[in-house]
Amino acid sequence: MASTKLFVRIFLPFAFAYFLSYIFRGVNAVIFPYLERDIGITAADLGLLTSAFFLFFALVQPILGVALDRYGPRKVQTVLLMVAAMGSALFGFCTSFAELVVARILIGIGFAGGLMAAIKVFTLWYPPRQWGIVTGFHMMAGGVGSMAATWPVQWSLSLVTWQGLFFWLAGICLATATTLFAVVPDRPAPGRKASLRDQFRVTGVVLTDGFYWRIQPLLAVQQLAFIGCISLWIGPWLRDAGGIADAGQRADIQFYATAATALGFGASGVISALCRRIGVSDFACAGFFSLLFALMCGWIAFLPPIHPLLPWTLFGFLGACPIQYMPVMVTSFPPDYAGRVSTSSNLVVFLVIFAGQWAMGKVVDLWPRTATGYAPDGYTWAFGALFILQLAALAWLLLSRGRPMAETRLAAAD
Repeated sequence: MASTKLFVRIFLPFAFAYFLSYIFRGVNAVIFPYLERDIGITAADLGLLTSAFFLFFALVQPILGVALDRYGPRKVQTVLLMVAAMGSALFGFCTSFAELVVARILIGIGFAGGLMAAIKVFTLWYPPRQWGIVTGFHMMAGGVGSMAATWPVQWSLSLVTWQGLFFWLAGICLATATTLFAVVPDRPAPGRKASLRDQFRVTGVVLTDGFYWRIQPLLAVQQLAFIGCISLWIGPWLRDAGGIADAGQRADIQFYATAATALGFGASGVISALCRRIGVSDFACAGFFSLLFALMCGWIAFLPPIHPLLPWTLFGFLGACPIQYMPVMVTSFPPDYAGRVSTSSNLVVFLVIFAGQWAMGKVVDLWPRTATGYAPDGYTWAFGALFILQLAALAWLLLSRGRPMAETRLAAAD
């Protein structure tokens, strides 16, 4: 298939679905004052509500990996988007915290394949040398979704209620599901169709692989820091620790941070390709950006600046780059493992995000509330913990001796 057709019929439909996923991930960072006003939620409630998306997102990953490898990304992603539409409509009807959590769970399940289905379809239609670049640009679509979840959402709330916003989003999800099913062609995965038992066995192989666990702790804690903050805690932090009382100004800073995220996602694959040309591996390149991102978290935690725009913009850009660990892991396994490698990684990542995002809310709630929101000291401890966890995971990455599966087999044969 020609490159233009690949872009229109493969890349764009999955990229737009991922764009929607990031709107739903980040929308709570803007609408949280309305939820505090109308539902009466606390910081811990806000953390649990937002992280409920990630918990059930994570729990469906093992089944999702088998489904992607067995039934194909087109069918699986279509069904999931319909579930997301149901969750979004339900969110608009909610009048209690418990109802919001149920709706958020459905939304999380509905977007569970946003990245994984795309990675699977890329392995079917694009050559391996392009996987990193294509994945980076796909992630860039998510970054643009994060941008749409900032001042565009704030602006939309001047036209509709927060409930009406979710009704509109439900309609867009349904339209996207219909378009994706109609436009994307099917392509059977190479190799024989394994039994369900064999396919789940591969998930076990992935989850016990040494190279997988060399990368996974760092990827998990950095995604906790990045997604947990860019999708929620940036908004409360700007109000309470950054001194930005005006909701419009907060939305502007969030917009710039997410614009940097989109740029970082798009640039990450290109930077990796350029580093490869000069002899620097994708693994080393991702590690370098991981270190810079960890330092940025430490800056926000312990050295609050005069104005928060610069650190949060750098946070957005640097936090996007370590995602290049994902194609590194996928290419370290046989091609027909691709769905289960990516979903096994997501299982761990989003379980950590669920627990960590909720825990951040618990930490912030340990200090008495101020007249305007939550105590700044709570954010220092919460962000400081993220910084320390990343340093520990970086140390593990350097000390671990796990190698890709292909290299392990070659070493055993020597």
